[in-house]
Amino acid sequence: MDERNLKRLEFNKVKEKLALFAASEPGRELIYNLIPYGHRDEIVTALEEVTEGRELLRLDPTARLDGWNDVRQQARRSERGALLDPQELWHVLQTLMACRHIKSFFSERQDRYVRLNEIAQGLGNFKEPEKRIASAIAPGGEVLDRASERLFNIRRRLTAGQQRIKDRLNEIIRSTSYQKYLQDPIVTMREGRYVVPVKQEYRSQLPGIVHDQSASGATLFIEPMPVVEANNEVRALMAEEKQEIVRILTELSAAVGGQAQELLYALENLGRLDFIMAKARYSDSLDAWAPRIVPGAKLDIRQGRHPLLPVKAVPISIQLGEAFDMLVITGPNTGGKTVSLKTVGLLVLMAHAGLHVPADDGTLIGMFDQVFADIGDEQSIEQSLSTFSSHTTNIVKILAGADSRSLVLLDELGAGTDPTEGSALARAILDQLRQQGSKVVATTHYGELKSYAFANERVENASVEFDIKTLQPTYRLLIGRPGRSNAFEIALRLGLSESVVQSARGFLTEEQVQVADLMRELEKARLQAEREQAEAEKIRLEAEQYREQYMLRAEKIRRRKDEIISRAIADSREMVKKAKLEAEQMVEELRAALKEQTTHSREQSINNARQRLRQLQAKINAKAPIDIPEHSSEAVADVKPGDEVFIPKYGQRGVVLEAPGQDDQVQVQVGMIRMTIARRELHRVPVKENARPRRIGGVGQLVHQKARDISPRLDMRGMRVDEGLAEVEKYLDDACVAGLPMVQLVHGKGTGALRSAVQQLLKEHRGVKTFRLGESGEGGSGVTVVELR
Repeated sequence: MDERNLKRLEFNKVKEKLALFAASEPGRELIYNLIPYGHRDEIVTALEEVTEGRELLRLDPTARLDGWNDVRQQARRSERGALLDPQELWHVLQTLMACRHIKSFFSERQDRYVRLNEIAQGLGNFKEPEKRIASAIAPGGEVLDRASERLFNIRRRLTAGQQRIKDRLNEIIRSTSYQKYLQDPIVTMREGRYVVPVKQEYRSQLPGIVHDQSASGATLFIEPMPVVEANNEVRALMAEEKQEIVRILTELSAAVGGQAQELLYALENLGRLDFIMAKARYSDSLDAWAPRIVPGAKLDIRQGRHPLLPVKAVPISIQLGEAFDMLVITGPNTGGKTVSLKTVGLLVLMAHAGLHVPADDGTLIGMFDQVFADIGDEQSIEQSLSTFSSHTTNIVKILAGADSRSLVLLDELGAGTDPTEGSALARAILDQLRQQGSKVVATTHYGELKSYAFANERVENASVEFDIKTLQPTYRLLIGRPGRSNAFEIALRLGLSESVVQSARGFLTEEQVQVADLMRELEKARLQAEREQAEAEKIRLEAEQYREQYMLRAEKIRRRKDEIISRAIADSREMVKKAKLEAEQMVEELRAALKEQTTHSREQSINNARQRLRQLQAKINAKAPIDIPEHSSEAVADVKPGDEVFIPKYGQRGVVLEAPGQDDQVQVQVGMIRMTIARRELHRVPVKENARPRRIGGVGQLVHQKARDISPRLDMRGMRVDEGLAEVEKYLDDACVAGLPMVQLVHGKGTGALRSAVQQLLKEHRGVKTFRLGESGEGGSGVTVVELR
């Protein structure tokens, strides 16, 4: 794309912002050279890489992808045979270690980060040079003693020789016969040799070689003759050490040079990883997301925000390429027309460059071969071009290059010349672009262009909203409605007399007055419709939420009903079985006793049996359902809705909901369960005097209270992580007690720390069955929906 069009849309400023998130020079170079891609596959791949980068920031925030250096020059120099100094080799070593660690990190997570792992596999294998450099070079660039056996021996001998010299000189400076000759009782070095400071007047008292003198000349630095030979040995060893270090550095430099091309390729991939992570961090800072890229020349931006404006910038929604191909935006100055224009162009360029865009989920951006822009006052003093001439020059180039796969953005079309001629020229330009099939967004002040959309197919009006009460633009973009100038209303609000304004109105034609009145009424109707639509949407979302909760609760009740019925039947059968066994056992024992005992003993045994039967009956009654009324052995003859009945089969009371049908089946409400039962299985409940309603106590009262008070939604926005976790844990316990099937935890988007902590708690909570992030109608990533067991 033309560099001038990119600059007009401020794509270079986006790259400057993006470069702040890069951690390396190779990454920044890729950013500065970034231009929109020309093929859809390249765009989709780049967006997927950034999406994986966002996932890495979320799932592995402590991952280390840095710690390497830009050693491209060192690699090229070593390849040509140059000697690398220890500090350079240390930087190379850090880079080789980073390659190994980063490659290992992505290899262990290749299923999670597929695209990034493919790049990391190009980081090479530098095990041998890494091992050799690590054994020879210390942090900070010092050659280690263990770099070679010869260097170790040289340094050991050198240390011993230096120590002998120091010991001999220390004897001299401690000697009472020499102390008066010394300026200071210290040992120092001059020209790599150990010396002592001697006063000038005692030069002849200490035989030796003078290597230096003080600035005043009062002190001479003399190497005493007894240590000259030892100093010569030390100097020779130092020369040997230097030669050995050069040999070691030569070998290490050659090892780096032998894999210089592999190292350069690894640095290219490290820079690419840094480039991708910079885009991911920039995306996170903008709360941006990957748009859907489609083949056709179309776009559907949902709540898009200009990336260079503050966070409070009003988002815009705009479509192009489906219902219409051309959008004409009208409205007052400073109303946001130009910002809307730049937002559209910049988001398209960002998406084509593989950057996430600051817009809502569902944003769709198609493929445009070219994005042309004529925005702002580009008057050139050097070229002696007026504003009109400058715009016209740009438009000539646009008309020559635009086609059906081009996006054309025109700001203040036809401005800078006579209004009548400018309006006519603007219409002609739009006609030409429409014939060429281009997708166009144009802003204008000309009222004549407001009717252009009504007179031509696939052209739509739009306007930027203006609040008459506050005399301030709202920056909202309204599709399908031309803008009003609001000149008379603004003039009145600013203090212009009513008589002057009325006089101005008189100069309008009748048709102009009617159009203005019509637009005013349309504006009122639109605002009212928007308010009603917003209220209706709110009610609809609440209704859907309640419906979903009801369906889940109904399904849970149905399953619970089947469980209760099955368990009650099983318990009843077990109870009857045990009672029969005990009764049979008692009969057998009684028969045996009657055969052997006397009359008195038999009476005693009968009384004992009766006592055991009474105990068995009391035991059965204790296990039977509470408050089961006595009932006749015959079924009710007739029932009607509202009658209270008893169901012996389940030992429960219920209320009739509907009269019996032709199949003699009756619908009965038993607690929270709705049942269909044959009429013959129903019995009437006798009315008892002084009957009191049954009270729910203990655990039942707690469950009833929790079910009545608890809300299916917990709002934690504004809480710290520790506060939010404590609130969630208590809330989940209450929700489980109340029997709620599903709840919503509102933690907001923010940094994601609270969301991550809450979801970690949910993984470990035994009352949680499943959980997921909310969908578009539930609050998106700001809400976690939890299904309870």
